[in-house]
Amino acid sequence: MRKFGFLVGLMILSLVAVPAMAAPVTIKFSHVVAVDTPKGQAAEYFKKLVEERSNGEIKVEVYPNASLYDDRAALEALSMNAVQMAAPSFSKFTTFVPQLELFDLPFLFNDIDHLHQVLNGEVGQKLLNMVEKKGMVGMAYWDNGFKQLSANKPLIKPEDASGLKFRIMSSKVLEAQFKALAANPQVLPFSEVYSALQQKVVDACENPLSNFYTQKFYEVQTDLTMSNHGYLGYMVVASKIFWKKLNDDQRALITQAMKESTEYANKLAVELDEKYLAEIKTAGTTKIHELTPEQRKAWKDKLLPIYSEFYDAVGKDLIEGALAAGK
Repeated sequence: MRKFGFLVGLMILSLVAVPAMAAPVTIKFSHVVAVDTPKGQAAEYFKKLVEERSNGEIKVEVYPNASLYDDRAALEALSMNAVQMAAPSFSKFTTFVPQLELFDLPFLFNDIDHLHQVLNGEVGQKLLNMVEKKGMVGMAYWDNGFKQLSANKPLIKPEDASGLKFRIMSSKVLEAQFKALAANPQVLPFSEVYSALQQKVVDACENPLSNFYTQKFYEVQTDLTMSNHGYLGYMVVASKIFWKKLNDDQRALITQAMKESTEYANKLAVELDEKYLAEIKTAGTTKIHELTPEQRKAWKDKLLPIYSEFYDAVGKDLIEGALAAGK
């Protein structure tokens, strides 16, 4: 009997001595675009890197096409740690970080190199830090390319936009941009744009080529102007609650994976722009218009006066800092 009690005691001690297996960390990553866009591909690449390098200790569940949340709901979910990561467009942050409307200013960037100098420099870091007050950690910027104008008529001169109803994201800068062209800006969720164009609720829109092609806007827009007038990017953010629960090694692993995913995303955005432009041309339903330097300057001259309207909201120092990076 004593021997039996001794064995039972040993069994209990052995159970107590063995530490419980730690549950894997799960990252729910919500976004609203198709898997075959730069953002969609970058999220999948991030998942691959994190899961491989953590040996399965960190799981990444990617939810594309707003299958879990749209971007506005995702920001609320992040603040409560209901999701751990998201990559909304800048417009979704501007109610609490109006300085991000900097990127909506038309013709702010000379080219992609100028853009990345701003994103990777002092201006970009300041903006990443500004989301912390809403319970988020700013991780990175992912490109979706420069925006182009489309309509059911050629848009060659600024006057060609007059009277057209343009779908826009919620942004005071974009409202001012199209009002300066005597056009009518209409705020609509991205998921409703195709049907709105099809049903003539709106006449025109602005999109990077990846969105224009993957959402099949070439089926409902006869003309596309290669204006490169604005930048559409995403800020990748993590829940601050989630981030604080990680240990130093986990944070370092995720940070490095995000850095590599950002490089991947931005390289892919350039490559896919070329691919999608070729696909749009092949579809044959949309005529492509390339602006001459003089024509582009006419658009720029028409729109530059709106900058001063946003010196207070965006910050004159940020605007001037972004412009200076291109000189």
